[in-house]
Amino acid sequence: MADRGVADLLERARALDAADPLGSLREAFAPMGDVTAYLDGNSLGRPTRATPDRLRAFAGEEWGGRLIRGWDEGWFEAPLTVGDRLGNAVLGAAPGQTFVGESTTVVLYKLIHSALDARPDRREIVADTGNFPTDRFLIQSIADARGLDVRWLEPTTDPQSGVPGILGRQVDEAVSDRTALVLLSHVDYRTAGIADLPEITRVAHAVGALVVWDLCHSVGALPLRMDEWNVDFAAGCTYKYLNGGPGAPAFGYVAARHIPSASQPIPGWMGAAEVFRMADRFEPHAGIRRFVSGTPSVLAMVPLQSMLDLIEDVGMEAIRRKSEGLTDFIVDLYDELLEPAGAELGSPRSAADRGGHVTVHHERSEAALPLLWKRGIIPDFRRPGGLRLGASPLSTGFAEVCAGIVGIRDALLEAGATH
Repeated sequence: MADRGVADLLERARALDAADPLGSLREAFAPMGDVTAYLDGNSLGRPTRATPDRLRAFAGEEWGGRLIRGWDEGWFEAPLTVGDRLGNAVLGAAPGQTFVGESTTVVLYKLIHSALDARPDRREIVADTGNFPTDRFLIQSIADARGLDVRWLEPTTDPQSGVPGILGRQVDEAVSDRTALVLLSHVDYRTAGIADLPEITRVAHAVGALVVWDLCHSVGALPLRMDEWNVDFAAGCTYKYLNGGPGAPAFGYVAARHIPSASQPIPGWMGAAEVFRMADRFEPHAGIRRFVSGTPSVLAMVPLQSMLDLIEDVGMEAIRRKSEGLTDFIVDLYDELLEPAGAELGSPRSAADRGGHVTVHHERSEAALPLLWKRGIIPDFRRPGGLRLGASPLSTGFAEVCAGIVGIRDALLEAGATH
């Protein structure tokens, strides 16, 4: 595209930034140094400006000043109080159903076992071959250990979006009175396609099965209604759209109706009915605390709370509108800049069918990546040729997105000229 065309796109992007009701919140995030365009917020969110000060204050005042007394002044309850806050802000969950735990892998492990224990006479798990590796590895490992069968679903092209995903009719055809558990992701980590969570949950419940939802790529990007949608179990990370930092702890949601009888496979002293009794046998807490195992990562919850401050101020509906605007703009830029350079769109065109990122495919994506990083443009790369363009709604502007995609177009063309 001629420079005039790029200039017109940048002018449009600046106008969108000027009209953005959430635009001022970009200043709430720490500077990016030499980065021009950060398009990987779907993998690791940027820190807020408040995060370093809050971490210093925690280390100097709460940890350094209160020392062990901090456990009596909020630390002990942090997995539950922060969980409730997260549940209210982004999950649509009433209090007492959300906990902050370990990694997503460990939290999913707990919830899968809990769901299977609740259906002990059923011998089958339904999962999909396109899910994130952790989910697939866990399902196969747990099924092997328990002697269960796994019914693997292949992603099917949605007739509306034209993008592969798991459809409600597939689940309807797969589940039966043998099905104990269905495990799926709400937003596909590759395509950003949105699964029909309410319908799939309803279909599973119709045969008496339970569902564990992986929310890693939807939480913080689009509104969720765990209670309204009658969800059983859900897990997700806090370092993508919730900006909790690298390795920030995951959360788990367990519907109130399941908690009194719920088991979990990693019983620890922090989940006991009487934590400081130091009993000989584990007796689970009556509430969601039973899913807390060892000593919680109190320090690691501090950055998450800074982001929750921002989300609570504006609400998830406004954040979703901004996310749709950003990803719609990315699709427009794809049409103008990337498709003529030989790229293919790997995400739904309709915002209603798409999560918070857009994936494009190009055979030279990997070759272009070093050029992009050198120029301060950071997308996410997934082999063999996928570039995931994740515009985190509160921290990303339209002009930033435009500059990034112009740079991606140039790098793809340059990589072709050198091979």
